[in-house]
Amino acid sequence: MTPATRFGKPLPDGGTIGVAAAASPYDSRSDVLRGAEWWEARGYHVKLGSGVWERDDYVAGSAEQRAADLNALFADPEVDVVQALQGGFGSAQAIPYLDLDLIAANPKPLVGFSDLTALHVAFRQKAGLATIYANGLMGVGSAETSTFTQDRLLEVLRTGGAGAVPRDPDDPWVRMIHGGRVTAPLVGGCLWLLMQTMGTPWEIELDGAILFFEDTHVPPYYVDGQLVQLAHAGKLDNVAGVVVGQMEKCDYGDLRPVSDWARSRSIEDVLEERLEPLGVPVIYGLPLGHGKHLAALPLGVTCTLDADARTLTVDEPALR
Repeated sequence: MTPATRFGKPLPDGGTIGVAAAASPYDSRSDVLRGAEWWEARGYHVKLGSGVWERDDYVAGSAEQRAADLNALFADPEVDVVQALQGGFGSAQAIPYLDLDLIAANPKPLVGFSDLTALHVAFRQKAGLATIYANGLMGVGSAETSTFTQDRLLEVLRTGGAGAVPRDPDDPWVRMIHGGRVTAPLVGGCLWLLMQTMGTPWEIELDGAILFFEDTHVPPYYVDGQLVQLAHAGKLDNVAGVVVGQMEKCDYGDLRPVSDWARSRSIEDVLEERLEPLGVPVIYGLPLGHGKHLAALPLGVTCTLDADARTLTVDEPALR
């Protein structure tokens, strides 16, 4: 059973951002420095975890080191927000070495997305922590990150993010796959990482919840297989609703074709076939994922999904 929800505090003026390399390492030191300077230019302080400069092929040092940095930043009274360096790969490796009792006793907003999904799920289900699905340090400092994305992250960290999740400023259209309205806790993240929780002590719990997922660079038949697995495992039997964010470069024309059958269905065909029969509210297309814009999203808090109005509203702030 998931513990009662614990909430961190809003980011104060002049507060401190603690950064842990929970997943993949940096490529260029400038990418790390740009992120730190982005925060500092807005009057905040940045404290880099001791393992931020570590590299071990596709992960930032050992799983033990990455977990130790997360534990230390949550325990550090000077740190107000714990932000991932970036996503990539390897967050799940660190979970067995986390002190989840310590984290629960020192609730702070955890910020990260994509591969950090593994931590979002474990933190909610084992520590009861509300978290923020948003860019890591390297993301906020990147020249490719939109002002919309940066401003939304600051707003959520300062206020807790209650209110309507904004639409894509370049393409505000959102699709309803099945109508209806429901209020329930919002959980989820990157679909591939959600699948990696299956069979683990932190296997994703979806009963009575609104499932949110997004992904990138996976063809429709991969997504089809993942949704079929969730259905066969009973994970979709009692979902309250589904919010599909952006499926970036997941359509049959986005990747090199491997055969005619691989191109026979679009990603929307798959979403319709697997999600519409659930009979719960389902929408697709909010700026949540790996696209140009990412609207920082509180997870583990009560939200209202109104598929008829094509809106997702955060009813309770993730920070208090």
